[in-house]
Amino acid sequence: MILIVDMNSSRLGFSEFVSPLCALVEPLQYDVVHYTQVSRISAYQKIVLSGVPLKDNEYLHDIHLFDWIKSCDTPILGICAGMQVIGLVFNSLLNQCQEIGMTKIQTAKENFLFSSTFTAYELHTCSIIPSDELEILATSKKCIQAIKHRKKEIYGVLFHPEVRNRDIIKRFICIE
Repeated sequence: MILIVDMNSSRLGFSEFVSPLCALVEPLQYDVVHYTQVSRISAYQKIVLSGVPLKDNEYLHDIHLFDWIKSCDTPILGICAGMQVIGLVFNSLLNQCQEIGMTKIQTAKENFLFSSTFTAYELHTCSIIPSDELEILATSKKCIQAIKHRKKEIYGVLFHPEVRNRDIIKRFICIE
């Protein structure tokens, strides 16, 4: 069972950022839960934190609602806002870094989600400066693009693989 965490503050971003994730995981059983209602995470094999529209930053006021990530043993993939939340939960800082549209991404560290250089769709105004608990997996010319927790199966990508590079999500949830 997959948990998709809806990071949007209103239904406006649901069709753009959550619905494509649902379509990708549809061969498997999944639940969609708003970030303010997350509980029983041990019932899931994988967790995906969705992205949000460009100016929807309400989740940043509710970082304490994500404290469950610290003790979570379930693999997590955070997309855009999800990566920012993972960073903040693990003592990273946000930094202004706007990218909109197609961007060249360079893999910095080998991982099972992606490799080499590839192009991804971006829609963000902030990235993170990772703490020592996180390692950098990929960068663009402007921003850190992907991270992983050093000891846990917790990943974050700043780009939107639900738009382009859907194979990244499929690899994470083990659909090939």
